[in-house]
Amino acid sequence: MNKMILANLVHRPVRSLISIIAIAVEVTLILLIVGLSLGMLNDAKSRTVGIGADLMLQPPNASILSGLSGAPMPGKIADVLRKLDHVTVVSPVVWQMSTSGAVEVISGIDYDSYNALAPFKFLSGGPFEQPNDVLVDDYFATSNHVKVGQTITILNNSFTVRGIVLHGKGARKFLPIKTLQGLISAQGKVSIFYLKLDDPANIDAVKKEIAAAGMTTYKTLSMAEYLSMMSAGNLPGLSQFITVVICVAVIIGFIVIFQAMYTAVMERTREIGILKSLGASKAYIVNVILRETVVLAIAGILAGIALSLAARRGILAKLPTLPIQIGADWITYAALISIGGAILGALYPAFKAAQKDPIEALAYE
Repeated sequence: MNKMILANLVHRPVRSLISIIAIAVEVTLILLIVGLSLGMLNDAKSRTVGIGADLMLQPPNASILSGLSGAPMPGKIADVLRKLDHVTVVSPVVWQMSTSGAVEVISGIDYDSYNALAPFKFLSGGPFEQPNDVLVDDYFATSNHVKVGQTITILNNSFTVRGIVLHGKGARKFLPIKTLQGLISAQGKVSIFYLKLDDPANIDAVKKEIAAAGMTTYKTLSMAEYLSMMSAGNLPGLSQFITVVICVAVIIGFIVIFQAMYTAVMERTREIGILKSLGASKAYIVNVILRETVVLAIAGILAGIALSLAARRGILAKLPTLPIQIGADWITYAALISIGGAILGALYPAFKAAQKDPIEALAYE
């Protein structure tokens, strides 16, 4: 049976190749789109960890997505927070979402306090010297061919790159906090406060002190709590987006496999009649069609995985700020989804072939 299946696939190379390509596209679509979504999410989580804070204070009803909450909090809150027991560093930060060229969040920071959370690692250049200075991370600098001393445009204003830092400290671009506050007309306002404690074990005690200071309306989260919320299920629309991508991919594979196998069954009516006249059962005929489908699916899955890995490497080489996470778990999911969709697409043609009358099939021209 296996020799016959391979012979049938080789006998129609163009159709087999098209089916393999369709499955490969299905797998690639799943792995790249889902990988990009999860990669960006996990990259944001790792960069948040790199800030070095133990606790964060956010506005009421703040989004877990950086840059979506504006800057509604008074900067004077920092003076109250610094007086609390166990608090060693309070760093106010202003976030601003930018859609110029790419969707990104720009951070306005007080350099001394932000650096005290976890020191910047400068690859070249140094800290701010002028209000129109900007610090960028190495990923942004590499992908945009930016060097220290070069002028770049941010929020329709020109800034001089003063330093290039190692990635992983929150944003990819950092401006002086007062400069960003002026650009967005939020003088004296802050998006978030990062707190570093003398001991992370004192997080609960500091939370109680913050509440006792009359700031019960603000959202106080430990870094661990914040990171646990940054999942596909908690981000608005991300789970639905991944589901839609998978559904589209399955539909592509289903339609192509259905068309290929249905056409193959029609063309092989006489062959099926010969098999049935020789004693082949309906189950045998169905088995042949489904095995052909599985072979095509496996070939397409392998091609799709190879294409996805090659595409990821190419994307990262060109755009290192777009991380794509392709793990063994989603490779397995994509393989199972593709095989399942292919089998569903082949079921009707397989049962149609099994129902053919051998006498009519032999007489078919």
